[in-house]
Amino acid sequence: MLLLFDIDGTLMQRASGAHAEALRQALRTVHGVDVEGMKLSVSAAGRTDGEIARLYLLEAGISAQRIDARAEAVREECCRLYASACPADLSSMVVPGIPELLDELSRDDGMALSLVTGNYETVARIKLRAGGIGRWFAQNQGGFGSDSEDRTMLPPIARRRAGAAAGLGSSWPRERTVVIGDTPRDIACARADGVACIAVTTGPFGPEQLTGADAVVEDPRALREAIRALARPATGAEGPHSRV
Repeated sequence: MLLLFDIDGTLMQRASGAHAEALRQALRTVHGVDVEGMKLSVSAAGRTDGEIARLYLLEAGISAQRIDARAEAVREECCRLYASACPADLSSMVVPGIPELLDELSRDDGMALSLVTGNYETVARIKLRAGGIGRWFAQNQGGFGSDSEDRTMLPPIARRRAGAAAGLGSSWPRERTVVIGDTPRDIACARADGVACIAVTTGPFGPEQLTGADAVVEDPRALREAIRALARPATGAEGPHSRV
């Protein structure tokens, strides 16, 4: 099974302060726009960094053409600022039980650990390293906010990279892929790619808001069981209905 973990609210909690400030400062530097006190008309939860930046800039009256032209500059500046501002130790912000779960899953030959997150990749890697859990997620794998502003595009990107790394000659099969996240947008991106989803309530949403997932769990112990339950039907050779 390819397990595509979200970061904020799923692997880590309350770890996005320096990240959010780096993005706001990048918008000031690149576009000359101060979004410090600006409230978005929609929730930022589950959105990619690029989409959040766009929402702020549109609210500030910046044209879509200018946003597109400077999107790479915003990403580079945000990553540069975060590299300087991220606390050296974020281990206290890792969800309790997650390191043990990742260690167990990494030892299982039937599991492949990867990421699908709205964070720019550089931000994601720095954040995970500071949390002490980066070693379980291989380089050149996963789908990130730096790959696409549209979160629904990230699971296919992650499956393509996983398939290439495994020498499959094609993307990792959908029926052996699970997105694990804490927001309705995690569920939506999984459904857009036709893959399974496990939702966790360690983020801002409760079970009543995460009903579209295949399973909703409240902690890493329950997550372990939900992963095992989804893996059981997929055990064995790929059948004729494999979808990639």
